[in-house]
Amino acid sequence: MRQLKINLPKCDGGRNCEHECEEVCATKMFKLDDRSGAALHIEALADGQSSAILCDQCGDCVTVCPADALTRNKQGVVMIDKKLCVGCYMCIGFCEKGAFERNPGWLEPYKCTACGLCVKACPHAALEIVDVPVPAPRII
Repeated sequence: MRQLKINLPKCDGGRNCEHECEEVCATKMFKLDDRSGAALHIEALADGQSSAILCDQCGDCVTVCPADALTRNKQGVVMIDKKLCVGCYMCIGFCEKGAFERNPGWLEPYKCTACGLCVKACPHAALEIVDVPVPAPRII
């Protein structure tokens, strides 16, 4: 499956990746008017290091969706079917990584789709798209 990975020691916290996600994903892919709707977030920690909030495509959310709106595509990326989503936000509450976002004007949440545009925006090569085996779903 395609997965966005970050090498935090390489990350300088400049948030170029987040800004690219805001510019491209938020405005073009998700059609948000608010560019702050990035699906990737970099946070500066008190010790000068960085922390990232991103979807690793674990798929645990797929098991809790009562509407079967979450599925994996051919690349193994968890996608949200807007036509099936009922807006229960079980996925948001269940995701331990905080990877789902919610736009107040929408019924359905959104998340990173491992498009890779943020990878190109990182001047330190801290991000990459990798192929990893699809993990077994977590038993809930």
